[in-house]
Amino acid sequence: MLYQRSSQLFAEAEKVIPGGVNSPVRAFRAVGGTPIFVKSAKGAYLYDEDGNRLIDYINSWGPMILGHAYEPVVQAVIDKAKLGTSFGMPTALETEIAALAVKMVPNIDKIRFVNSGTEACMSAIRLARGFTKKDKIVKFAGCYHGHSDSFLIQAGSGAITFGSPNSPGVTAGTAKDTLLAKYNDLENVRALIEANKDEIAAIIVEPVAGNMGCIPPQKGFLEGLRTLCTENGILLIFDEVMTGFRLAAGGVQELVQVNADIVCFGKVIGGGLPVGAFAAREEIMNYLAPLGPVYQAGTLSGNPLAMAAGLAMLQALDRDRSIFTRLAEKTAYLAAGIARVLEANQVTFTINTIGSMISVHFDAEPVVDFQTAAKGDNETFKKFFHGLLQEGIYIAPSAYETWFITDALTYEDLDFTIEAIDRVSKTF
Repeated sequence: MLYQRSSQLFAEAEKVIPGGVNSPVRAFRAVGGTPIFVKSAKGAYLYDEDGNRLIDYINSWGPMILGHAYEPVVQAVIDKAKLGTSFGMPTALETEIAALAVKMVPNIDKIRFVNSGTEACMSAIRLARGFTKKDKIVKFAGCYHGHSDSFLIQAGSGAITFGSPNSPGVTAGTAKDTLLAKYNDLENVRALIEANKDEIAAIIVEPVAGNMGCIPPQKGFLEGLRTLCTENGILLIFDEVMTGFRLAAGGVQELVQVNADIVCFGKVIGGGLPVGAFAAREEIMNYLAPLGPVYQAGTLSGNPLAMAAGLAMLQALDRDRSIFTRLAEKTAYLAAGIARVLEANQVTFTINTIGSMISVHFDAEPVVDFQTAAKGDNETFKKFFHGLLQEGIYIAPSAYETWFITDALTYEDLDFTIEAIDRVSKTF
């Protein structure tokens, strides 16, 4: 495939946009080469500026669960735009989508809408600190909760250490209140709690990790976090920006029957438009201004276009709960096919799946946390990525990102993908 137009556009973008992109992973730094510039998308396919068609496995990093340009969502946005695009005042639409979200998700009484997953997680942490009157939080190495300062922290040298900033601009003062834990390791979390008695406001976790590849929680991990939080007066925050309304109508809380204290949403809840949200039981949410002392605000929060898109998406998912079974079946079919051809071509790999999320890791060891994810053969992944791109298949341009399956994918698309991986893996 030729990408002349994309290359030209990237060169032009680099002159006026840092790195030529508005989000770093788009720059292809992890895999090399030039980013693909998209012109349009429909269903399971992207169409780039050079006229190439690509089967899409990132789906805008998750929200396109029903496919690109899903007609009810598009029409809802068009209809709402004709009435005005932003008011900075309440609308009935906000209450309608809030009521539907509360109905679909277990264990929440109230929800507040914001403009991104980053904003949702940042606000949830502030709320947890205000509610508990404690300062420290625990996050897990490899889990991404947006680019707020509190979350851009990497592990120190010991198992029980304060974090250190891994981005200039994040102060040491901020970093000292973020404790790093190892995903899927309850004893590590227990040790952190013991070393910081009565100082931890919240534990925030991706209940299914999606930013070190797809890494499901091991049996008992989320249940154990729930117990530790309850025993120690710590709020448990599920970052369901990726998993909310994707792995089940009620997200991971419904899937594994573990209740968080605060839940963060994004992606699917906006139907492809910029939306985030955080939700909890009434006692906690009433700590937010204007009812309570914890301040949070946003001029464009509850934007009518975003609310219209999100409501149309949630209504479609609420009407047809069988979609989650269909997506899981397609994911399992794809995983089995990929495993078959990689084994036949003697490629070392591990595949992780849960629901409609899947990732391929080029290492034989089970991938259960950031440390094991980092052992993957990145040189093989680069060949894999570019090989699939030439075959007309777009996966995340990073070995540390999950793929997302959309209902618009057909089994013919899945078979084409498996056959393409067979051809590409013969070249390793």
